Amino acid sequence: MKKNIVAIVPAAGMGKRFGGKTSKPFAELGGRPLIIWPLQALESMPEITEIIPVLKEDELEKTAELFESYGITKIKKIAPGGKERQDSVFSGLKLVREKESIVVVHDGVRPLISSDIIRSAIQELHDCDGVVTGVPVKDTIKETERTMVSRTLPRERLWAVQTPQIFYYSTLLEAHTKAQADSFYTTDDAALVERYGGRIRVAMGSYTNIKVTTPEDLMIAELFMRHGRNQ
Repeated sequence: MKKNIVAIVPAAGMGKRFGGKTSKPFAELGGRPLIIWPLQALESMPEITEIIPVLKEDELEKTAELFESYGITKIKKIAPGGKERQDSVFSGLKLVREKESIVVVHDGVRPLISSDIIRSAIQELHDCDGVVTGVPVKDTIKETERTMVSRTLPRERLWAVQTPQIFYYSTLLEAHTKAQADSFYTTDDAALVERYGGRIRVAMGSYTNIKVTTPEDLMIAELFMRHGRNQ
């Protein structure tokens, strides 16, 4: 039986490092709000049946019209964000109706994602509990204690993890529920699944699939986009 695939797009962060008067997901990239880029990539995929953006509560009302104006028809519900990203994803999960769904979690401020990467990652969700996209680390990574190097990590085994991240709904919901009970917070959803014994596979992402955190990141994304490097 074909699985229902729901995309959750967290975009409720405070954006303290971004600065400016415009909320980060609505900063302009190539003439469109930043969040519109990943939403359009997800909208274009027949496999994705529903998209649930997660936004700050004071942005919920204005965004419905915005999404409609860009032809995003798969958004039926918008979830209110929480204090942390983890809370926001959990808020989105609670709006998923089909409990047998596959869930795609993708940051709303990673605009240069391609549908091919999302599709490939979904296809890797077999004999494991989750799939993360990522890229092999290029730099040498050192672990430190109070600025002193304690060890150099083997670069050939290290990946810089991105989104999308793909899970069975029941697996991700259980991991989030347990983490809430344990008051445990971490930086990505895969780490929650790992904490409770899940097996995670890494699928190849893209070096251009950057997360826009600072104004400089937005400039880099603009450069990639202009040169057609968002693949």
